[in-house]
Amino acid sequence: MRIGVLRRLLFFALLIGLWAALAKRGVWDSTLFPSPWQVALTLKDMVRDRTLLTAVQVSLQRVLLGYSISLAFGVPLGMLLARAQWAKETIGTLVVGLQALPSICWLPLALLWFGLNDGAILFVVVTGSLLAVAIAVQDGIMNVSPTYLRAARTMGTRPFSLYTEVLLPASLPAILTGAKLGWSFAWRALMSGELLVVGVGLGQQLQAGRDVADMSRVIGIMLVIIALGLLVDRAVFLPMEERVRERWGLTG
Repeated sequence: MRIGVLRRLLFFALLIGLWAALAKRGVWDSTLFPSPWQVALTLKDMVRDRTLLTAVQVSLQRVLLGYSISLAFGVPLGMLLARAQWAKETIGTLVVGLQALPSICWLPLALLWFGLNDGAILFVVVTGSLLAVAIAVQDGIMNVSPTYLRAARTMGTRPFSLYTEVLLPASLPAILTGAKLGWSFAWRALMSGELLVVGVGLGQQLQAGRDVADMSRVIGIMLVIIALGLLVDRAVFLPMEERVRERWGLTG
């Protein structure tokens, strides 16, 4: 574990060093390609005046709410599509088609329906995440071995318990993958919505930096978004994946 951490630290140190070297040589104008030090100073100022902390808080609240709604509706929808042929042939076809539609395409409708407010952003986040979760759950349940189902029925497992005790646990790896995809889609949809809707959030800070040609702010916010993604992956999804691998005997 320590070796892995050292490798990551060394890798990112090399990237920052390369970035600093390119900025120092003036390959591009400093207004377009700021140095790491300039970006760090900008982030420091944004932390000092609480602009960054407020933006992070607002964006996290939005994405967590939208993602929770996506999980709450996406998991049951995926189960329905996997177990009901009529749903797969009708709703399933619609879900697959809508999944190919970028979430940003929903923004004009969301703005007309909800106006320039958090409701529009939440709608875009949910549409960007729910379908990915539903499809992953559907695929996971459909790939469960029929032997498990026959054995469960032979032992007298009730229909509802068939889902909670057999199908969901057996498809947990695929569901977890879908949860990660749903989270990443939710983040992308959130940034798309915040870029175009006036208010507070990381997306709005990106837009504000672009409007005043402040590349230090733009790059700084991008780094914050990357850092938040890594933090969630390491603190939430990685432990869950390790437990699933341990449960299935996949640890080395």
